[in-house]
Amino acid sequence: MHYIKFISISIFFFLSNCLSAQNAFFKAIVVDDFNSPIPYAHVKVIESSYKTACDENGVFSLNDIQFPLTINISAVGFNSITKLIKSNNGTLRFTLKEQNDVLDQVVISANLEEVKKKDSPISVEVYSSKFLKKIPVPSLMEASSQISGLRPQLNCAVCNTGDIHINGMEGAYSMVVMDGMPIVGGLSTIYGIQGIPISLIQRLEVVKGPASTLYGSEAMAGLINVITKKASCVPDLSMSFNLSSWNELQADVLFKSIDGKKLKAVTAIDLHHYDNPIDNNGDYFTDLTLKKRYSFYNKFEFVRKENKPFIISTRYFNENRWGGQMNWNELYRGSDSIYGESILTNRFEVSANYQLPTKEKIYFQSSASLHDQKSWYGNSEYMAQQHIGFGQFVWHKKWKSHQAVSGLALRYNFYDDNTQATQTLTLDSNVFNQPNKWLLPGLFFQDRIKIDENKMLLGGIRVDYHSNHGFIYTPRLNVKLNFDPSFIIRFGYGNGFRVVNVFTEDHAALTGARELVFLEDLNPEKSNNLNFNLVKKIQNKNFRLDLETSLFYTRFSNKIIPDYLTNDNQIIYSNLNGYGISKGASLEMRMLFKVPLKATINATILDVSNYSLVDGLQWVKEKQLFAENYSVKWSLSYTHSKSQISFDYTANLYGPMKLPILENDFRPEYSSTFSIQNFKISRNFGDKISGYIGVRNFLNFTPPNYSILRANDPFDQNINDPIDNPNGYTFDASYMYASFQGINAFIGGTISF
Repeated sequence: MHYIKFISISIFFFLSNCLSAQNAFFKAIVVDDFNSPIPYAHVKVIESSYKTACDENGVFSLNDIQFPLTINISAVGFNSITKLIKSNNGTLRFTLKEQNDVLDQVVISANLEEVKKKDSPISVEVYSSKFLKKIPVPSLMEASSQISGLRPQLNCAVCNTGDIHINGMEGAYSMVVMDGMPIVGGLSTIYGIQGIPISLIQRLEVVKGPASTLYGSEAMAGLINVITKKASCVPDLSMSFNLSSWNELQADVLFKSIDGKKLKAVTAIDLHHYDNPIDNNGDYFTDLTLKKRYSFYNKFEFVRKENKPFIISTRYFNENRWGGQMNWNELYRGSDSIYGESILTNRFEVSANYQLPTKEKIYFQSSASLHDQKSWYGNSEYMAQQHIGFGQFVWHKKWKSHQAVSGLALRYNFYDDNTQATQTLTLDSNVFNQPNKWLLPGLFFQDRIKIDENKMLLGGIRVDYHSNHGFIYTPRLNVKLNFDPSFIIRFGYGNGFRVVNVFTEDHAALTGARELVFLEDLNPEKSNNLNFNLVKKIQNKNFRLDLETSLFYTRFSNKIIPDYLTNDNQIIYSNLNGYGISKGASLEMRMLFKVPLKATINATILDVSNYSLVDGLQWVKEKQLFAENYSVKWSLSYTHSKSQISFDYTANLYGPMKLPILENDFRPEYSSTFSIQNFKISRNFGDKISGYIGVRNFLNFTPPNYSILRANDPFDQNINDPIDNPNGYTFDASYMYASFQGINAFIGGTISF
């Protein structure tokens, strides 16, 4: 109830503030050719250089204005327009024509500043908030299921923690940043990424392949940059909800908390609640983890001269989740009578971006996160704290045909827990706690060189110094060739690295079901990547096809692979005596028709394997666990213009992936091919209200009910019983590749003011 009280009080103060404000304003809505609102279109008053943006319903307003005035309206994927407004004649409607070339999208992940996608030698994929909302999901992790080459992976069949795989590589190899700041990392790779609500996201930018030259450690397999909404891009007040037939409730409130001339701010309150244990597969374990989660987000934007940015963002995240036997409750937390996995997470994040008041374009960017976690896996306790601090100066410099970016960065990591990871033996064999601390200063330089109108070269180098591992070098080289405005080819080479902490990245290390064995001190993993990207646009008056295909090859050294097979009761960690290879190809097609119909399809073929030298004589190839052989994803969207009813159908298909099994395990070594398909019907009721209904996973796919091995004996109390357990199996919940949640209906809506 205190959540509801807090939201009610927030809304009360917000409305009180609105009533005291001036009510004279000019209001308009921006739509496309099919009369659908265009969210987050940019609006500029020519006479004063004042800038604002539409909200997610395409609506914007201007206060304290004098007529006549001239406004310019622009949006990603549309041709801009300039209009003279002579007087206030009620709510006006402006229509933007869709651009022939979607390569005019703006991206920032490739160069730490905004450039047009077509001018970037590095391939960057952009996904709008509208794309992510095709099927309502509670967080970023689930929304990634429709993005080419990405797959949300559940790491535990009991507590449902997970991460995002890029081209078959584990989530720890993927760096997730918010507005370019490395907020998400370490413990939050597993436990915090599910707490990023879709309501905060304006767009996603995805870079596949190493990005360590600009972003440092962890950006080995790729980068996911979460671009959050600007204060000028949100309505005065927006409230939305989503309720499923499993009684999952997702609700959020988004509003402009400050709308002054010198300071603007947006506040978001997000709530996720699920407290309805369900066991449809009959293993007496919860099919879906129960969760009580809420987060508070604030972004403050200071209005400065020459529009130089000064932005401060904060987020608080709290979650209480558990999964386990159906009769578990908090009284059994940490006991050995009824099995449950319970995780309590408190997390605070802050980030800032400030452009110095100098002639040169110099920024100071910083972020910090405090992560506190209390968790119980059966009768095993795991208590951990991780503090991450980051700061960097970035200098953007343009001269002649060069556009360079250079920077000086410093990253600090503090990690402490109650496991052997932070324990040290004294000379007299006493054990004392020694938290893991390290500094990672770095220096980087990258230059984008325009050779001529059709050729561009990008080169970069980064040098980091780890307090435990010494100097680490990460170069990059990319080439872009334009054969015509609609045909682009890119070639790239990149290097990545990451500093490993098994306890913060591998959930299996925490379950307590197996003993942990470290054969050596773990060295940083490194990767070298080659990639090829081709983009082609084909269009006539009735149809447009956007075609993009990529080839990639990545070689990993010092790779750390958890060994589940040598001993059923252990997980053995060591640097691979060999190398790992991730290679494959992807194809993505986006089709737009003269009628309001859009279709997308993408396919990825993967071969992710590890090669180890056995007895110094023979190289042995072994498939990477949880890496699908192929994936296909598709979607159809249609909008009936007159009724404003939209239909969205999304689906994915995943090929077999290798799974961890025990000795003499009866479970198949590879998962079956499976497909998750969804359907949604939505409608706009004017400019302020929208609603939807739909079905998720209407084919009702779930993994087999034997995925949790020995679910009847989770504490291994009868492991030596020759009748009950003739094969000597142990309890194992790591055989997990998809959610146990079957078909479920949902209903939701949004109202804005």
